[in-house]
Amino acid sequence: MLKIKKYLLSRFIILIPLTVICLSACSDPDYEIYNDSSGYVQDLQGKWVVINYWADWCPPCIKEMPELSSFYDANQQEVYVFAYNFDRLEGAELKEQIVRFKVKVPSMLTDPGELFGWETPDSLPATFIIDPKGVTKEMLIGPQTKESLEKVIQKYKES
Repeated sequence: MLKIKKYLLSRFIILIPLTVICLSACSDPDYEIYNDSSGYVQDLQGKWVVINYWADWCPPCIKEMPELSSFYDANQQEVYVFAYNFDRLEGAELKEQIVRFKVKVPSMLTDPGELFGWETPDSLPATFIIDPKGVTKEMLIGPQTKESLEKVIQKYKES
């Protein structure tokens, strides 16, 4: 009887870590990206994160898109860049706008405010800067350029 208990206990001890690993690996992602991609907030740590709120009815948002793309292309090694449609469009509607307005950065479908604990901005365009530790450093209102985004990040790197 003692041998059976020891055997069962040894099997139970092995099952606990396997169950924990499976449950953590099988958890739902924190956010979704247009085109069936997804991820976890903790995976963003280690790089700067720039999230831009935009809408098709916002001319400065549309004007800023090439700058956001240029910033993204030049800084991919150290910065994640996401666009978030203020009107929460998805599917074919979002695809049409991504193509029409040449949105070249990944488009987040999950509300970033829910992920990072901030309120939806009152005006657009709005760009949030998050440091590599996951701390929101700044909210920028108005159109940004590649240079203005690089300058803001550099300011925090030096502080």
